[in-house]
Amino acid sequence: MFSKSKINDPAPTDTAAAKPATPAAPSASALAAKPQSEFKASAPKAKPAASVLSTDLHVTGNMKTTGDIQVEGTVEGDIRAHLLTIGETATIKGEVIADDVVINGRIVGRVRGLKVRLTSTARVEGDIIHKTIAIESGAHFEGSVQRQDDPLNAGKAPTAAAPKAKPAG
Repeated sequence: MFSKSKINDPAPTDTAAAKPATPAAPSASALAAKPQSEFKASAPKAKPAASVLSTDLHVTGNMKTTGDIQVEGTVEGDIRAHLLTIGETATIKGEVIADDVVINGRIVGRVRGLKVRLTSTARVEGDIIHKTIAIESGAHFEGSVQRQDDPLNAGKAPTAAAPKAKPAG
């Protein structure tokens, strides 16, 4: 199935026998015999770059994406993303929900994430609901920590209703 390419081989010493190394074009029947999957590009899809909110940006309102967000500025509102990185200069006042949360800056509000990481420069004032958590030495945290298997959907879970009284009779 695989053959060695002659393009990188040293040129033959006999100049009369030397032919230009041109690959033979495949015949139409050979192309028809190949499955369609072999014609697809082998390069993987490029993952879109993270959306970056710069240090001079102040956002008021909620944000929601299935992609990644890197916040360096100030956000007053809730943020939902796949990967959320809070930069050292960032301040978030609202709830943060993401699969992966890396906190280098300040959050005032609840944090929900499958993986939550507070770096040594993090300042969190609020509760953290997580599946896994890492808190580096030097991080400042005021609030409660609760582990849940599905922290992203815990806020949407229906609350248990009080048992109904059975009618007498």
